[in-house]
Amino acid sequence: MNARTRLAAALALLLAVVLASSASAGPRRGWELIGERTVNDAVDHDTILVTRAEGTFRAIRIKVFERAVQFRKVTIHFANGADQEVELRNVIPAGGESRIIDVNGGDRVIRSIDFVYDAQSVGGHKALVRVFGRN
Repeated sequence: MNARTRLAAALALLLAVVLASSASAGPRRGWELIGERTVNDAVDHDTILVTRAEGTFRAIRIKVFERAVQFRKVTIHFANGADQEVELRNVIPAGGESRIIDVNGGDRVIRSIDFVYDAQSVGGHKALVRVFGRN
């Protein structure tokens, strides 16, 4: 293999690595933690206050850690007084996440998020629920 061929192969490999890493990072880019709550089976609803100064997001995603959580309903409360109800009738396993939930109306200022759930915890074990926003 001559020097030109080796250089072309090295550049092609470098390009493939860069494209693969940017493609895998793409869907996660722009996500930030906007709130979290520890939940258990003693309560069936909770609220996460969004404390970020501007609170403007286009979408949210819910991630669950430690124990599975079965979500019944999620309500997003906006600064202008409007609400958006989201049905999540599925169990998110420990380490799993919800689908991407688009915020109606584009960028919106989120003040809080209520969720109704059944924590799949036994014997007092707790689950950690984190909400991420994308702006």
